[in-house]
Amino acid sequence: MIRCQDNSLYTGWTNDLAARMKKHASGKGAKYTKTFAAVKLVYFEEVADRSAALKREYALKQLKKEDKEALVSTMNNELLEKTVISN
Repeated sequence: MIRCQDNSLYTGWTNDLAARMKKHASGKGAKYTKTFAAVKLVYFEEVADRSAALKREYALKQLKKEDKEALVSTMNNELLEKTVISN
């Protein structure tokens, strides 16, 4: 999940997290993050394959914002920094 400029959370999937973050940061990512500028990676999960990623993305998108924020609060900030460079 990416925290956007308006404090919303964008959820998507990728097989290359660092490259995807660079796209979002440059304004070439998803339509949503072009409109509501991506600010920072705040949560991620690793899954086995594309099918699992798409299913998990759907499940996350069904969550209420407060439930997404609860997931974000469980993310280890050190792990985020080691995994991909945030904006």
